[in-house]
Amino acid sequence: MPFYVSPEQVMKDKADYARKRISAIRSGVVLTCEAGILLVAPNPSRALRKFSELYDRIAFAAVGRYNEFETLRKAGVRYADMTGFQYDRRDVTARGLADWYGQLLGSLFTDSPKPYEVEIVVAQVGKTPADDEIYRITFEGSVADEHDFVVVGGQADRVAAVIKEQYSQSMSLVDAMRLAIASLAGQGDGAAEPLMSSQLEVALLERNRTHRAFRRLTGARLDALLAEAEAESAGAEAAAGAEAQAGAETMADAETAAGGETGADGGPDAG
Repeated sequence: MPFYVSPEQVMKDKADYARKRISAIRSGVVLTCEAGILLVAPNPSRALRKFSELYDRIAFAAVGRYNEFETLRKAGVRYADMTGFQYDRRDVTARGLADWYGQLLGSLFTDSPKPYEVEIVVAQVGKTPADDEIYRITFEGSVADEHDFVVVGGQADRVAAVIKEQYSQSMSLVDAMRLAIASLAGQGDGAAEPLMSSQLEVALLERNRTHRAFRRLTGARLDALLAEAEAESAGAEAAAGAEAQAGAETMADAETAAGGETGADGGPDAG
């Protein structure tokens, strides 16, 4: 005789399973900057990509099981191409794709015995940072309209906290890269774990490009960008250290001066 399991328990077990699996994966970062929308994630593989182009100015980012999010990526490309062909290229938007992905993942979560172990982002670059669109779609089909940046997978809250402290919408590509690397190193837990270009997958939705804005940053271009980011990070640390030292010296001088005044005041009383 089969056991009865309530729908609430089934949904809870599915959600707990998917959430646990996704939290064990390294995080990925998508953030807006002056040059466009930067996508960064640890990924030593050069064949299994987490980022890709969906349409002219729209990118796809995902973490989780590769075979599952690759199926979703291909389905999204077909949906975007068919929509642009049947109607108009301007009708293909990040919001439309995010809604479509939300419906698809919601149905899979409800009907399938095992949920998809994925978390995806659909991003569309605009003419200005204020026009950028970033949507986060979770394993159960929830769609969230994110602003400025989003972190998916792994210890997302920790990584997002690091970014939130230093993020500025007007930051340059180098600054954005520096911040992404700083947040992903040690997954935001403070453990210094340098990431090399061979360990990273980096892509950019370039704001000033016409038509197809997506491009991967690899090879010499990525090495140069990382070198610039490291130089800026070292410069910022040196400036912060110098400022702290100057502040300590100022406090020491003030204490010395205060001690001298106390001694001068105490002289007549002692006599």
